[in-house]
Amino acid sequence: MAVVGIIWLLWVIVWIAMARGAKPVAKSEGVASRLTYLLPLGLAYYLLVAAYVPLPLLNDRFAPLTPLLTWLGAALTCVGTSFAIWARVRLAGNWSGTVTLKQNHELIVEGPYRWVRHPIYSGLLTAIIGTALARGEWRGLIAVAVATIALWRKLRLEEMIMRGEFGDTYARYAERVPALVPWLM
Repeated sequence: MAVVGIIWLLWVIVWIAMARGAKPVAKSEGVASRLTYLLPLGLAYYLLVAAYVPLPLLNDRFAPLTPLLTWLGAALTCVGTSFAIWARVRLAGNWSGTVTLKQNHELIVEGPYRWVRHPIYSGLLTAIIGTALARGEWRGLIAVAVATIALWRKLRLEEMIMRGEFGDTYARYAERVPALVPWLM
């Protein structure tokens, strides 16, 4: 499980380093809106990293602790965080950790954005699934469900802003490119 923690630590370091150079904000969501996805994501994080949670059933295993499952989980975590980083690099100055429209915001439809409209979320969910598999405990599966709901909420908010800013261009993009899972509409 230590390798999964190292992968996440490296992701955090890269993520923080890439935060420089973002464009100025033109429009941003309020605090209440932000909390609708940040609080559940905080819960998912807690479920994944806590040594023990106070609901003993959640600490039980759904999968055996084997090197194969641990390394498979680590591989998924690595693939997911790498995909998210690729998407973040492609977004460049248009990126924000919150639902935000940047000044001179551009619609990015290349790189991983040609396969999914929200590749950062796709990558993070893949990484969270990998981490849950490496942990092998029920709380990991709960974390996957909670993170999926939280990121879906954030995705819907972003979709509204993008449709408002880019109109028919975004609508056509959304018709041909799925939101989270490649090749599924």
